[in-house]
Amino acid sequence: MDLNNKEYPMTQEGFDKLQEELDHLKTVKRPEVVEKIKVARSFGDLSENSEYDAAKDEQGFVEQEISKIEEMIRYAKIIEENVDNTEVQIGKTVTFKELPNGPEESYKIVGSAEADPFEGKISNESPIAGALIGSKLNDEVNVPLPNGNEMKVKIVKID
Repeated sequence: MDLNNKEYPMTQEGFDKLQEELDHLKTVKRPEVVEKIKVARSFGDLSENSEYDAAKDEQGFVEQEISKIEEMIRYAKIIEENVDNTEVQIGKTVTFKELPNGPEESYKIVGSAEADPFEGKISNESPIAGALIGSKLNDEVNVPLPNGNEMKVKIVKID
């Protein structure tokens, strides 16, 4: 299932999390679903057996998720933690403020595989990260907004 040899850039932490999730799916979820199918089969006629249908659907979802994560792990590109904090790049946390006087916001730029906006992790493929990557401390950057406008931000910290 090769998607044009797509690379999945991610931090070591993100890679480890994917490994844990894959392990959980294979050792816990997969056996649970197999057991559900076995129990549902014991109810008899499979043509009108909603428990069996639901269990088979869940099995399909679990197997699809396993394949997706295996693909991401296979083509993972671990982002080396770089001590150079002068330029925004994947693996860095960037703090910026909207000009002229907006509040400071911080986001860690990660590969799309580990992006989680609720944890302050944004994908390197997002418009905001795309605008910030390559910028330096104190740079003013125009960030495209979904409505077609732009906001101007100043980079105040890179970790």
